[in-house]
Amino acid sequence: MAKFTFAGGIHPYDGKDLSKDKPIQDFLPKGEAVYPLSQHIGALAQAIVKTGERVLKGQKIAESGGFVSAPIYASVSGIVKAIEPRRVVTGDMVMSIILENDSQFESVKFEPEAPLEDMSREDIVNCIREAGIVGMGGAGFPTHVKLSPKEPDKIDYVIVNCAECEPYLTSDYRRMLEEPDKLIGGLKIILRLFQNARGILAVEDNKPDCIALLKKLTANETGISVRALKTKYPQGAERQLIYANTGRKINSAMLPADVGCVVNNVDTVVAVYRAVAEGRPLIERIVTVTGDAVAHPQNFRVPIGASYAELAEAAGGFIKQPAKIICGGPMMGFSIFDLNVPVTKTSTALLALTQDDVSMMEPGPCINCGRCVEVCPGRVIPSRLADHVEHFDEEAFLADHGMECCECGCCSFVCPARRHLTQEIKSMRKIQLAKRKK
Repeated sequence: MAKFTFAGGIHPYDGKDLSKDKPIQDFLPKGEAVYPLSQHIGALAQAIVKTGERVLKGQKIAESGGFVSAPIYASVSGIVKAIEPRRVVTGDMVMSIILENDSQFESVKFEPEAPLEDMSREDIVNCIREAGIVGMGGAGFPTHVKLSPKEPDKIDYVIVNCAECEPYLTSDYRRMLEEPDKLIGGLKIILRLFQNARGILAVEDNKPDCIALLKKLTANETGISVRALKTKYPQGAERQLIYANTGRKINSAMLPADVGCVVNNVDTVVAVYRAVAEGRPLIERIVTVTGDAVAHPQNFRVPIGASYAELAEAAGGFIKQPAKIICGGPMMGFSIFDLNVPVTKTSTALLALTQDDVSMMEPGPCINCGRCVEVCPGRVIPSRLADHVEHFDEEAFLADHGMECCECGCCSFVCPARRHLTQEIKSMRKIQLAKRKK
């Protein structure tokens, strides 16, 4: 096995050439802004504004609903139009705050809480919590919780996921090239929380310009190293990233902190920098709009709450009616049927494709080829797990380590029988996780 990688994985067409050379552009929405009160794992945020109230950009509009929760801030100025259920990318209806955007973008004044050198560990964590920062790679786990392990002195590594292994996505790539100072600054802030930790900027080796730039800027940083990882999907998955960089293994019952690691993605680390050093809450993120159906693929700096429909229009609209539209990447994103849904803290991309390869494939019986086993980074047997799901045999599913699936999609990608392996396993995992929660 090559250095800085993991067993299994695949090499799909990455599609990054469509947008990787497009610098980040600011996107200013015109229509209403919608803020779902659930943009994170954990308790719903609680609205603290009322219908008819005028709010400013950067003003808090929802408070944390508990320790595992995160506040929400307005990304535009305007009037609170309603607090009502609205549809999100998953198709669910979620209670949301709707702002009538006045297009003035009148903002509160952003100021850091205190000079960084005067801030204690608790001050930094509180600042991150108050800023509403969550994992922006898709999971949405509140960052202040992740940065508050029971034994911080046992954290050896703070790993920044700079891999961006999901096909088509280039938002992290552009962020690394255009704002490397904020990325490194955010990592240095996080390292202040863990006395014994070293920082790792883990980048796939298909981004040599990023690797060279980050190495240059960290040349004098003794506690930070830049690692070139083998380009392979899902190199950026948390378990695989930890193993590739440290050789340490975790399973579904463990947290990265259990093996002395903390992992955050690029946008999250930049958000930490902006919160602590600039006093800015999380009100925007970088989103890639791409795919062969998009007229002008682009990377946008998007206010949270903006509509995907407006975002698609800003990229020139569609040159051909898309056969499939995905929120996120093709491997782990959500297929959506309506563009009138909001960008949230966990949005990464809008992908529009002229061909829906999945719907064109008719699933057949398993031919016992073993390809799904070869590529599975979780080292389980996807075909067998899918059989258990089809027979609704929960006991056998758990006995064969079904909860170790990371839902990366590698097995479905390589299956010559076109079985929907990942989807079936994911459905059973969802049931088991709900039972554990109950």
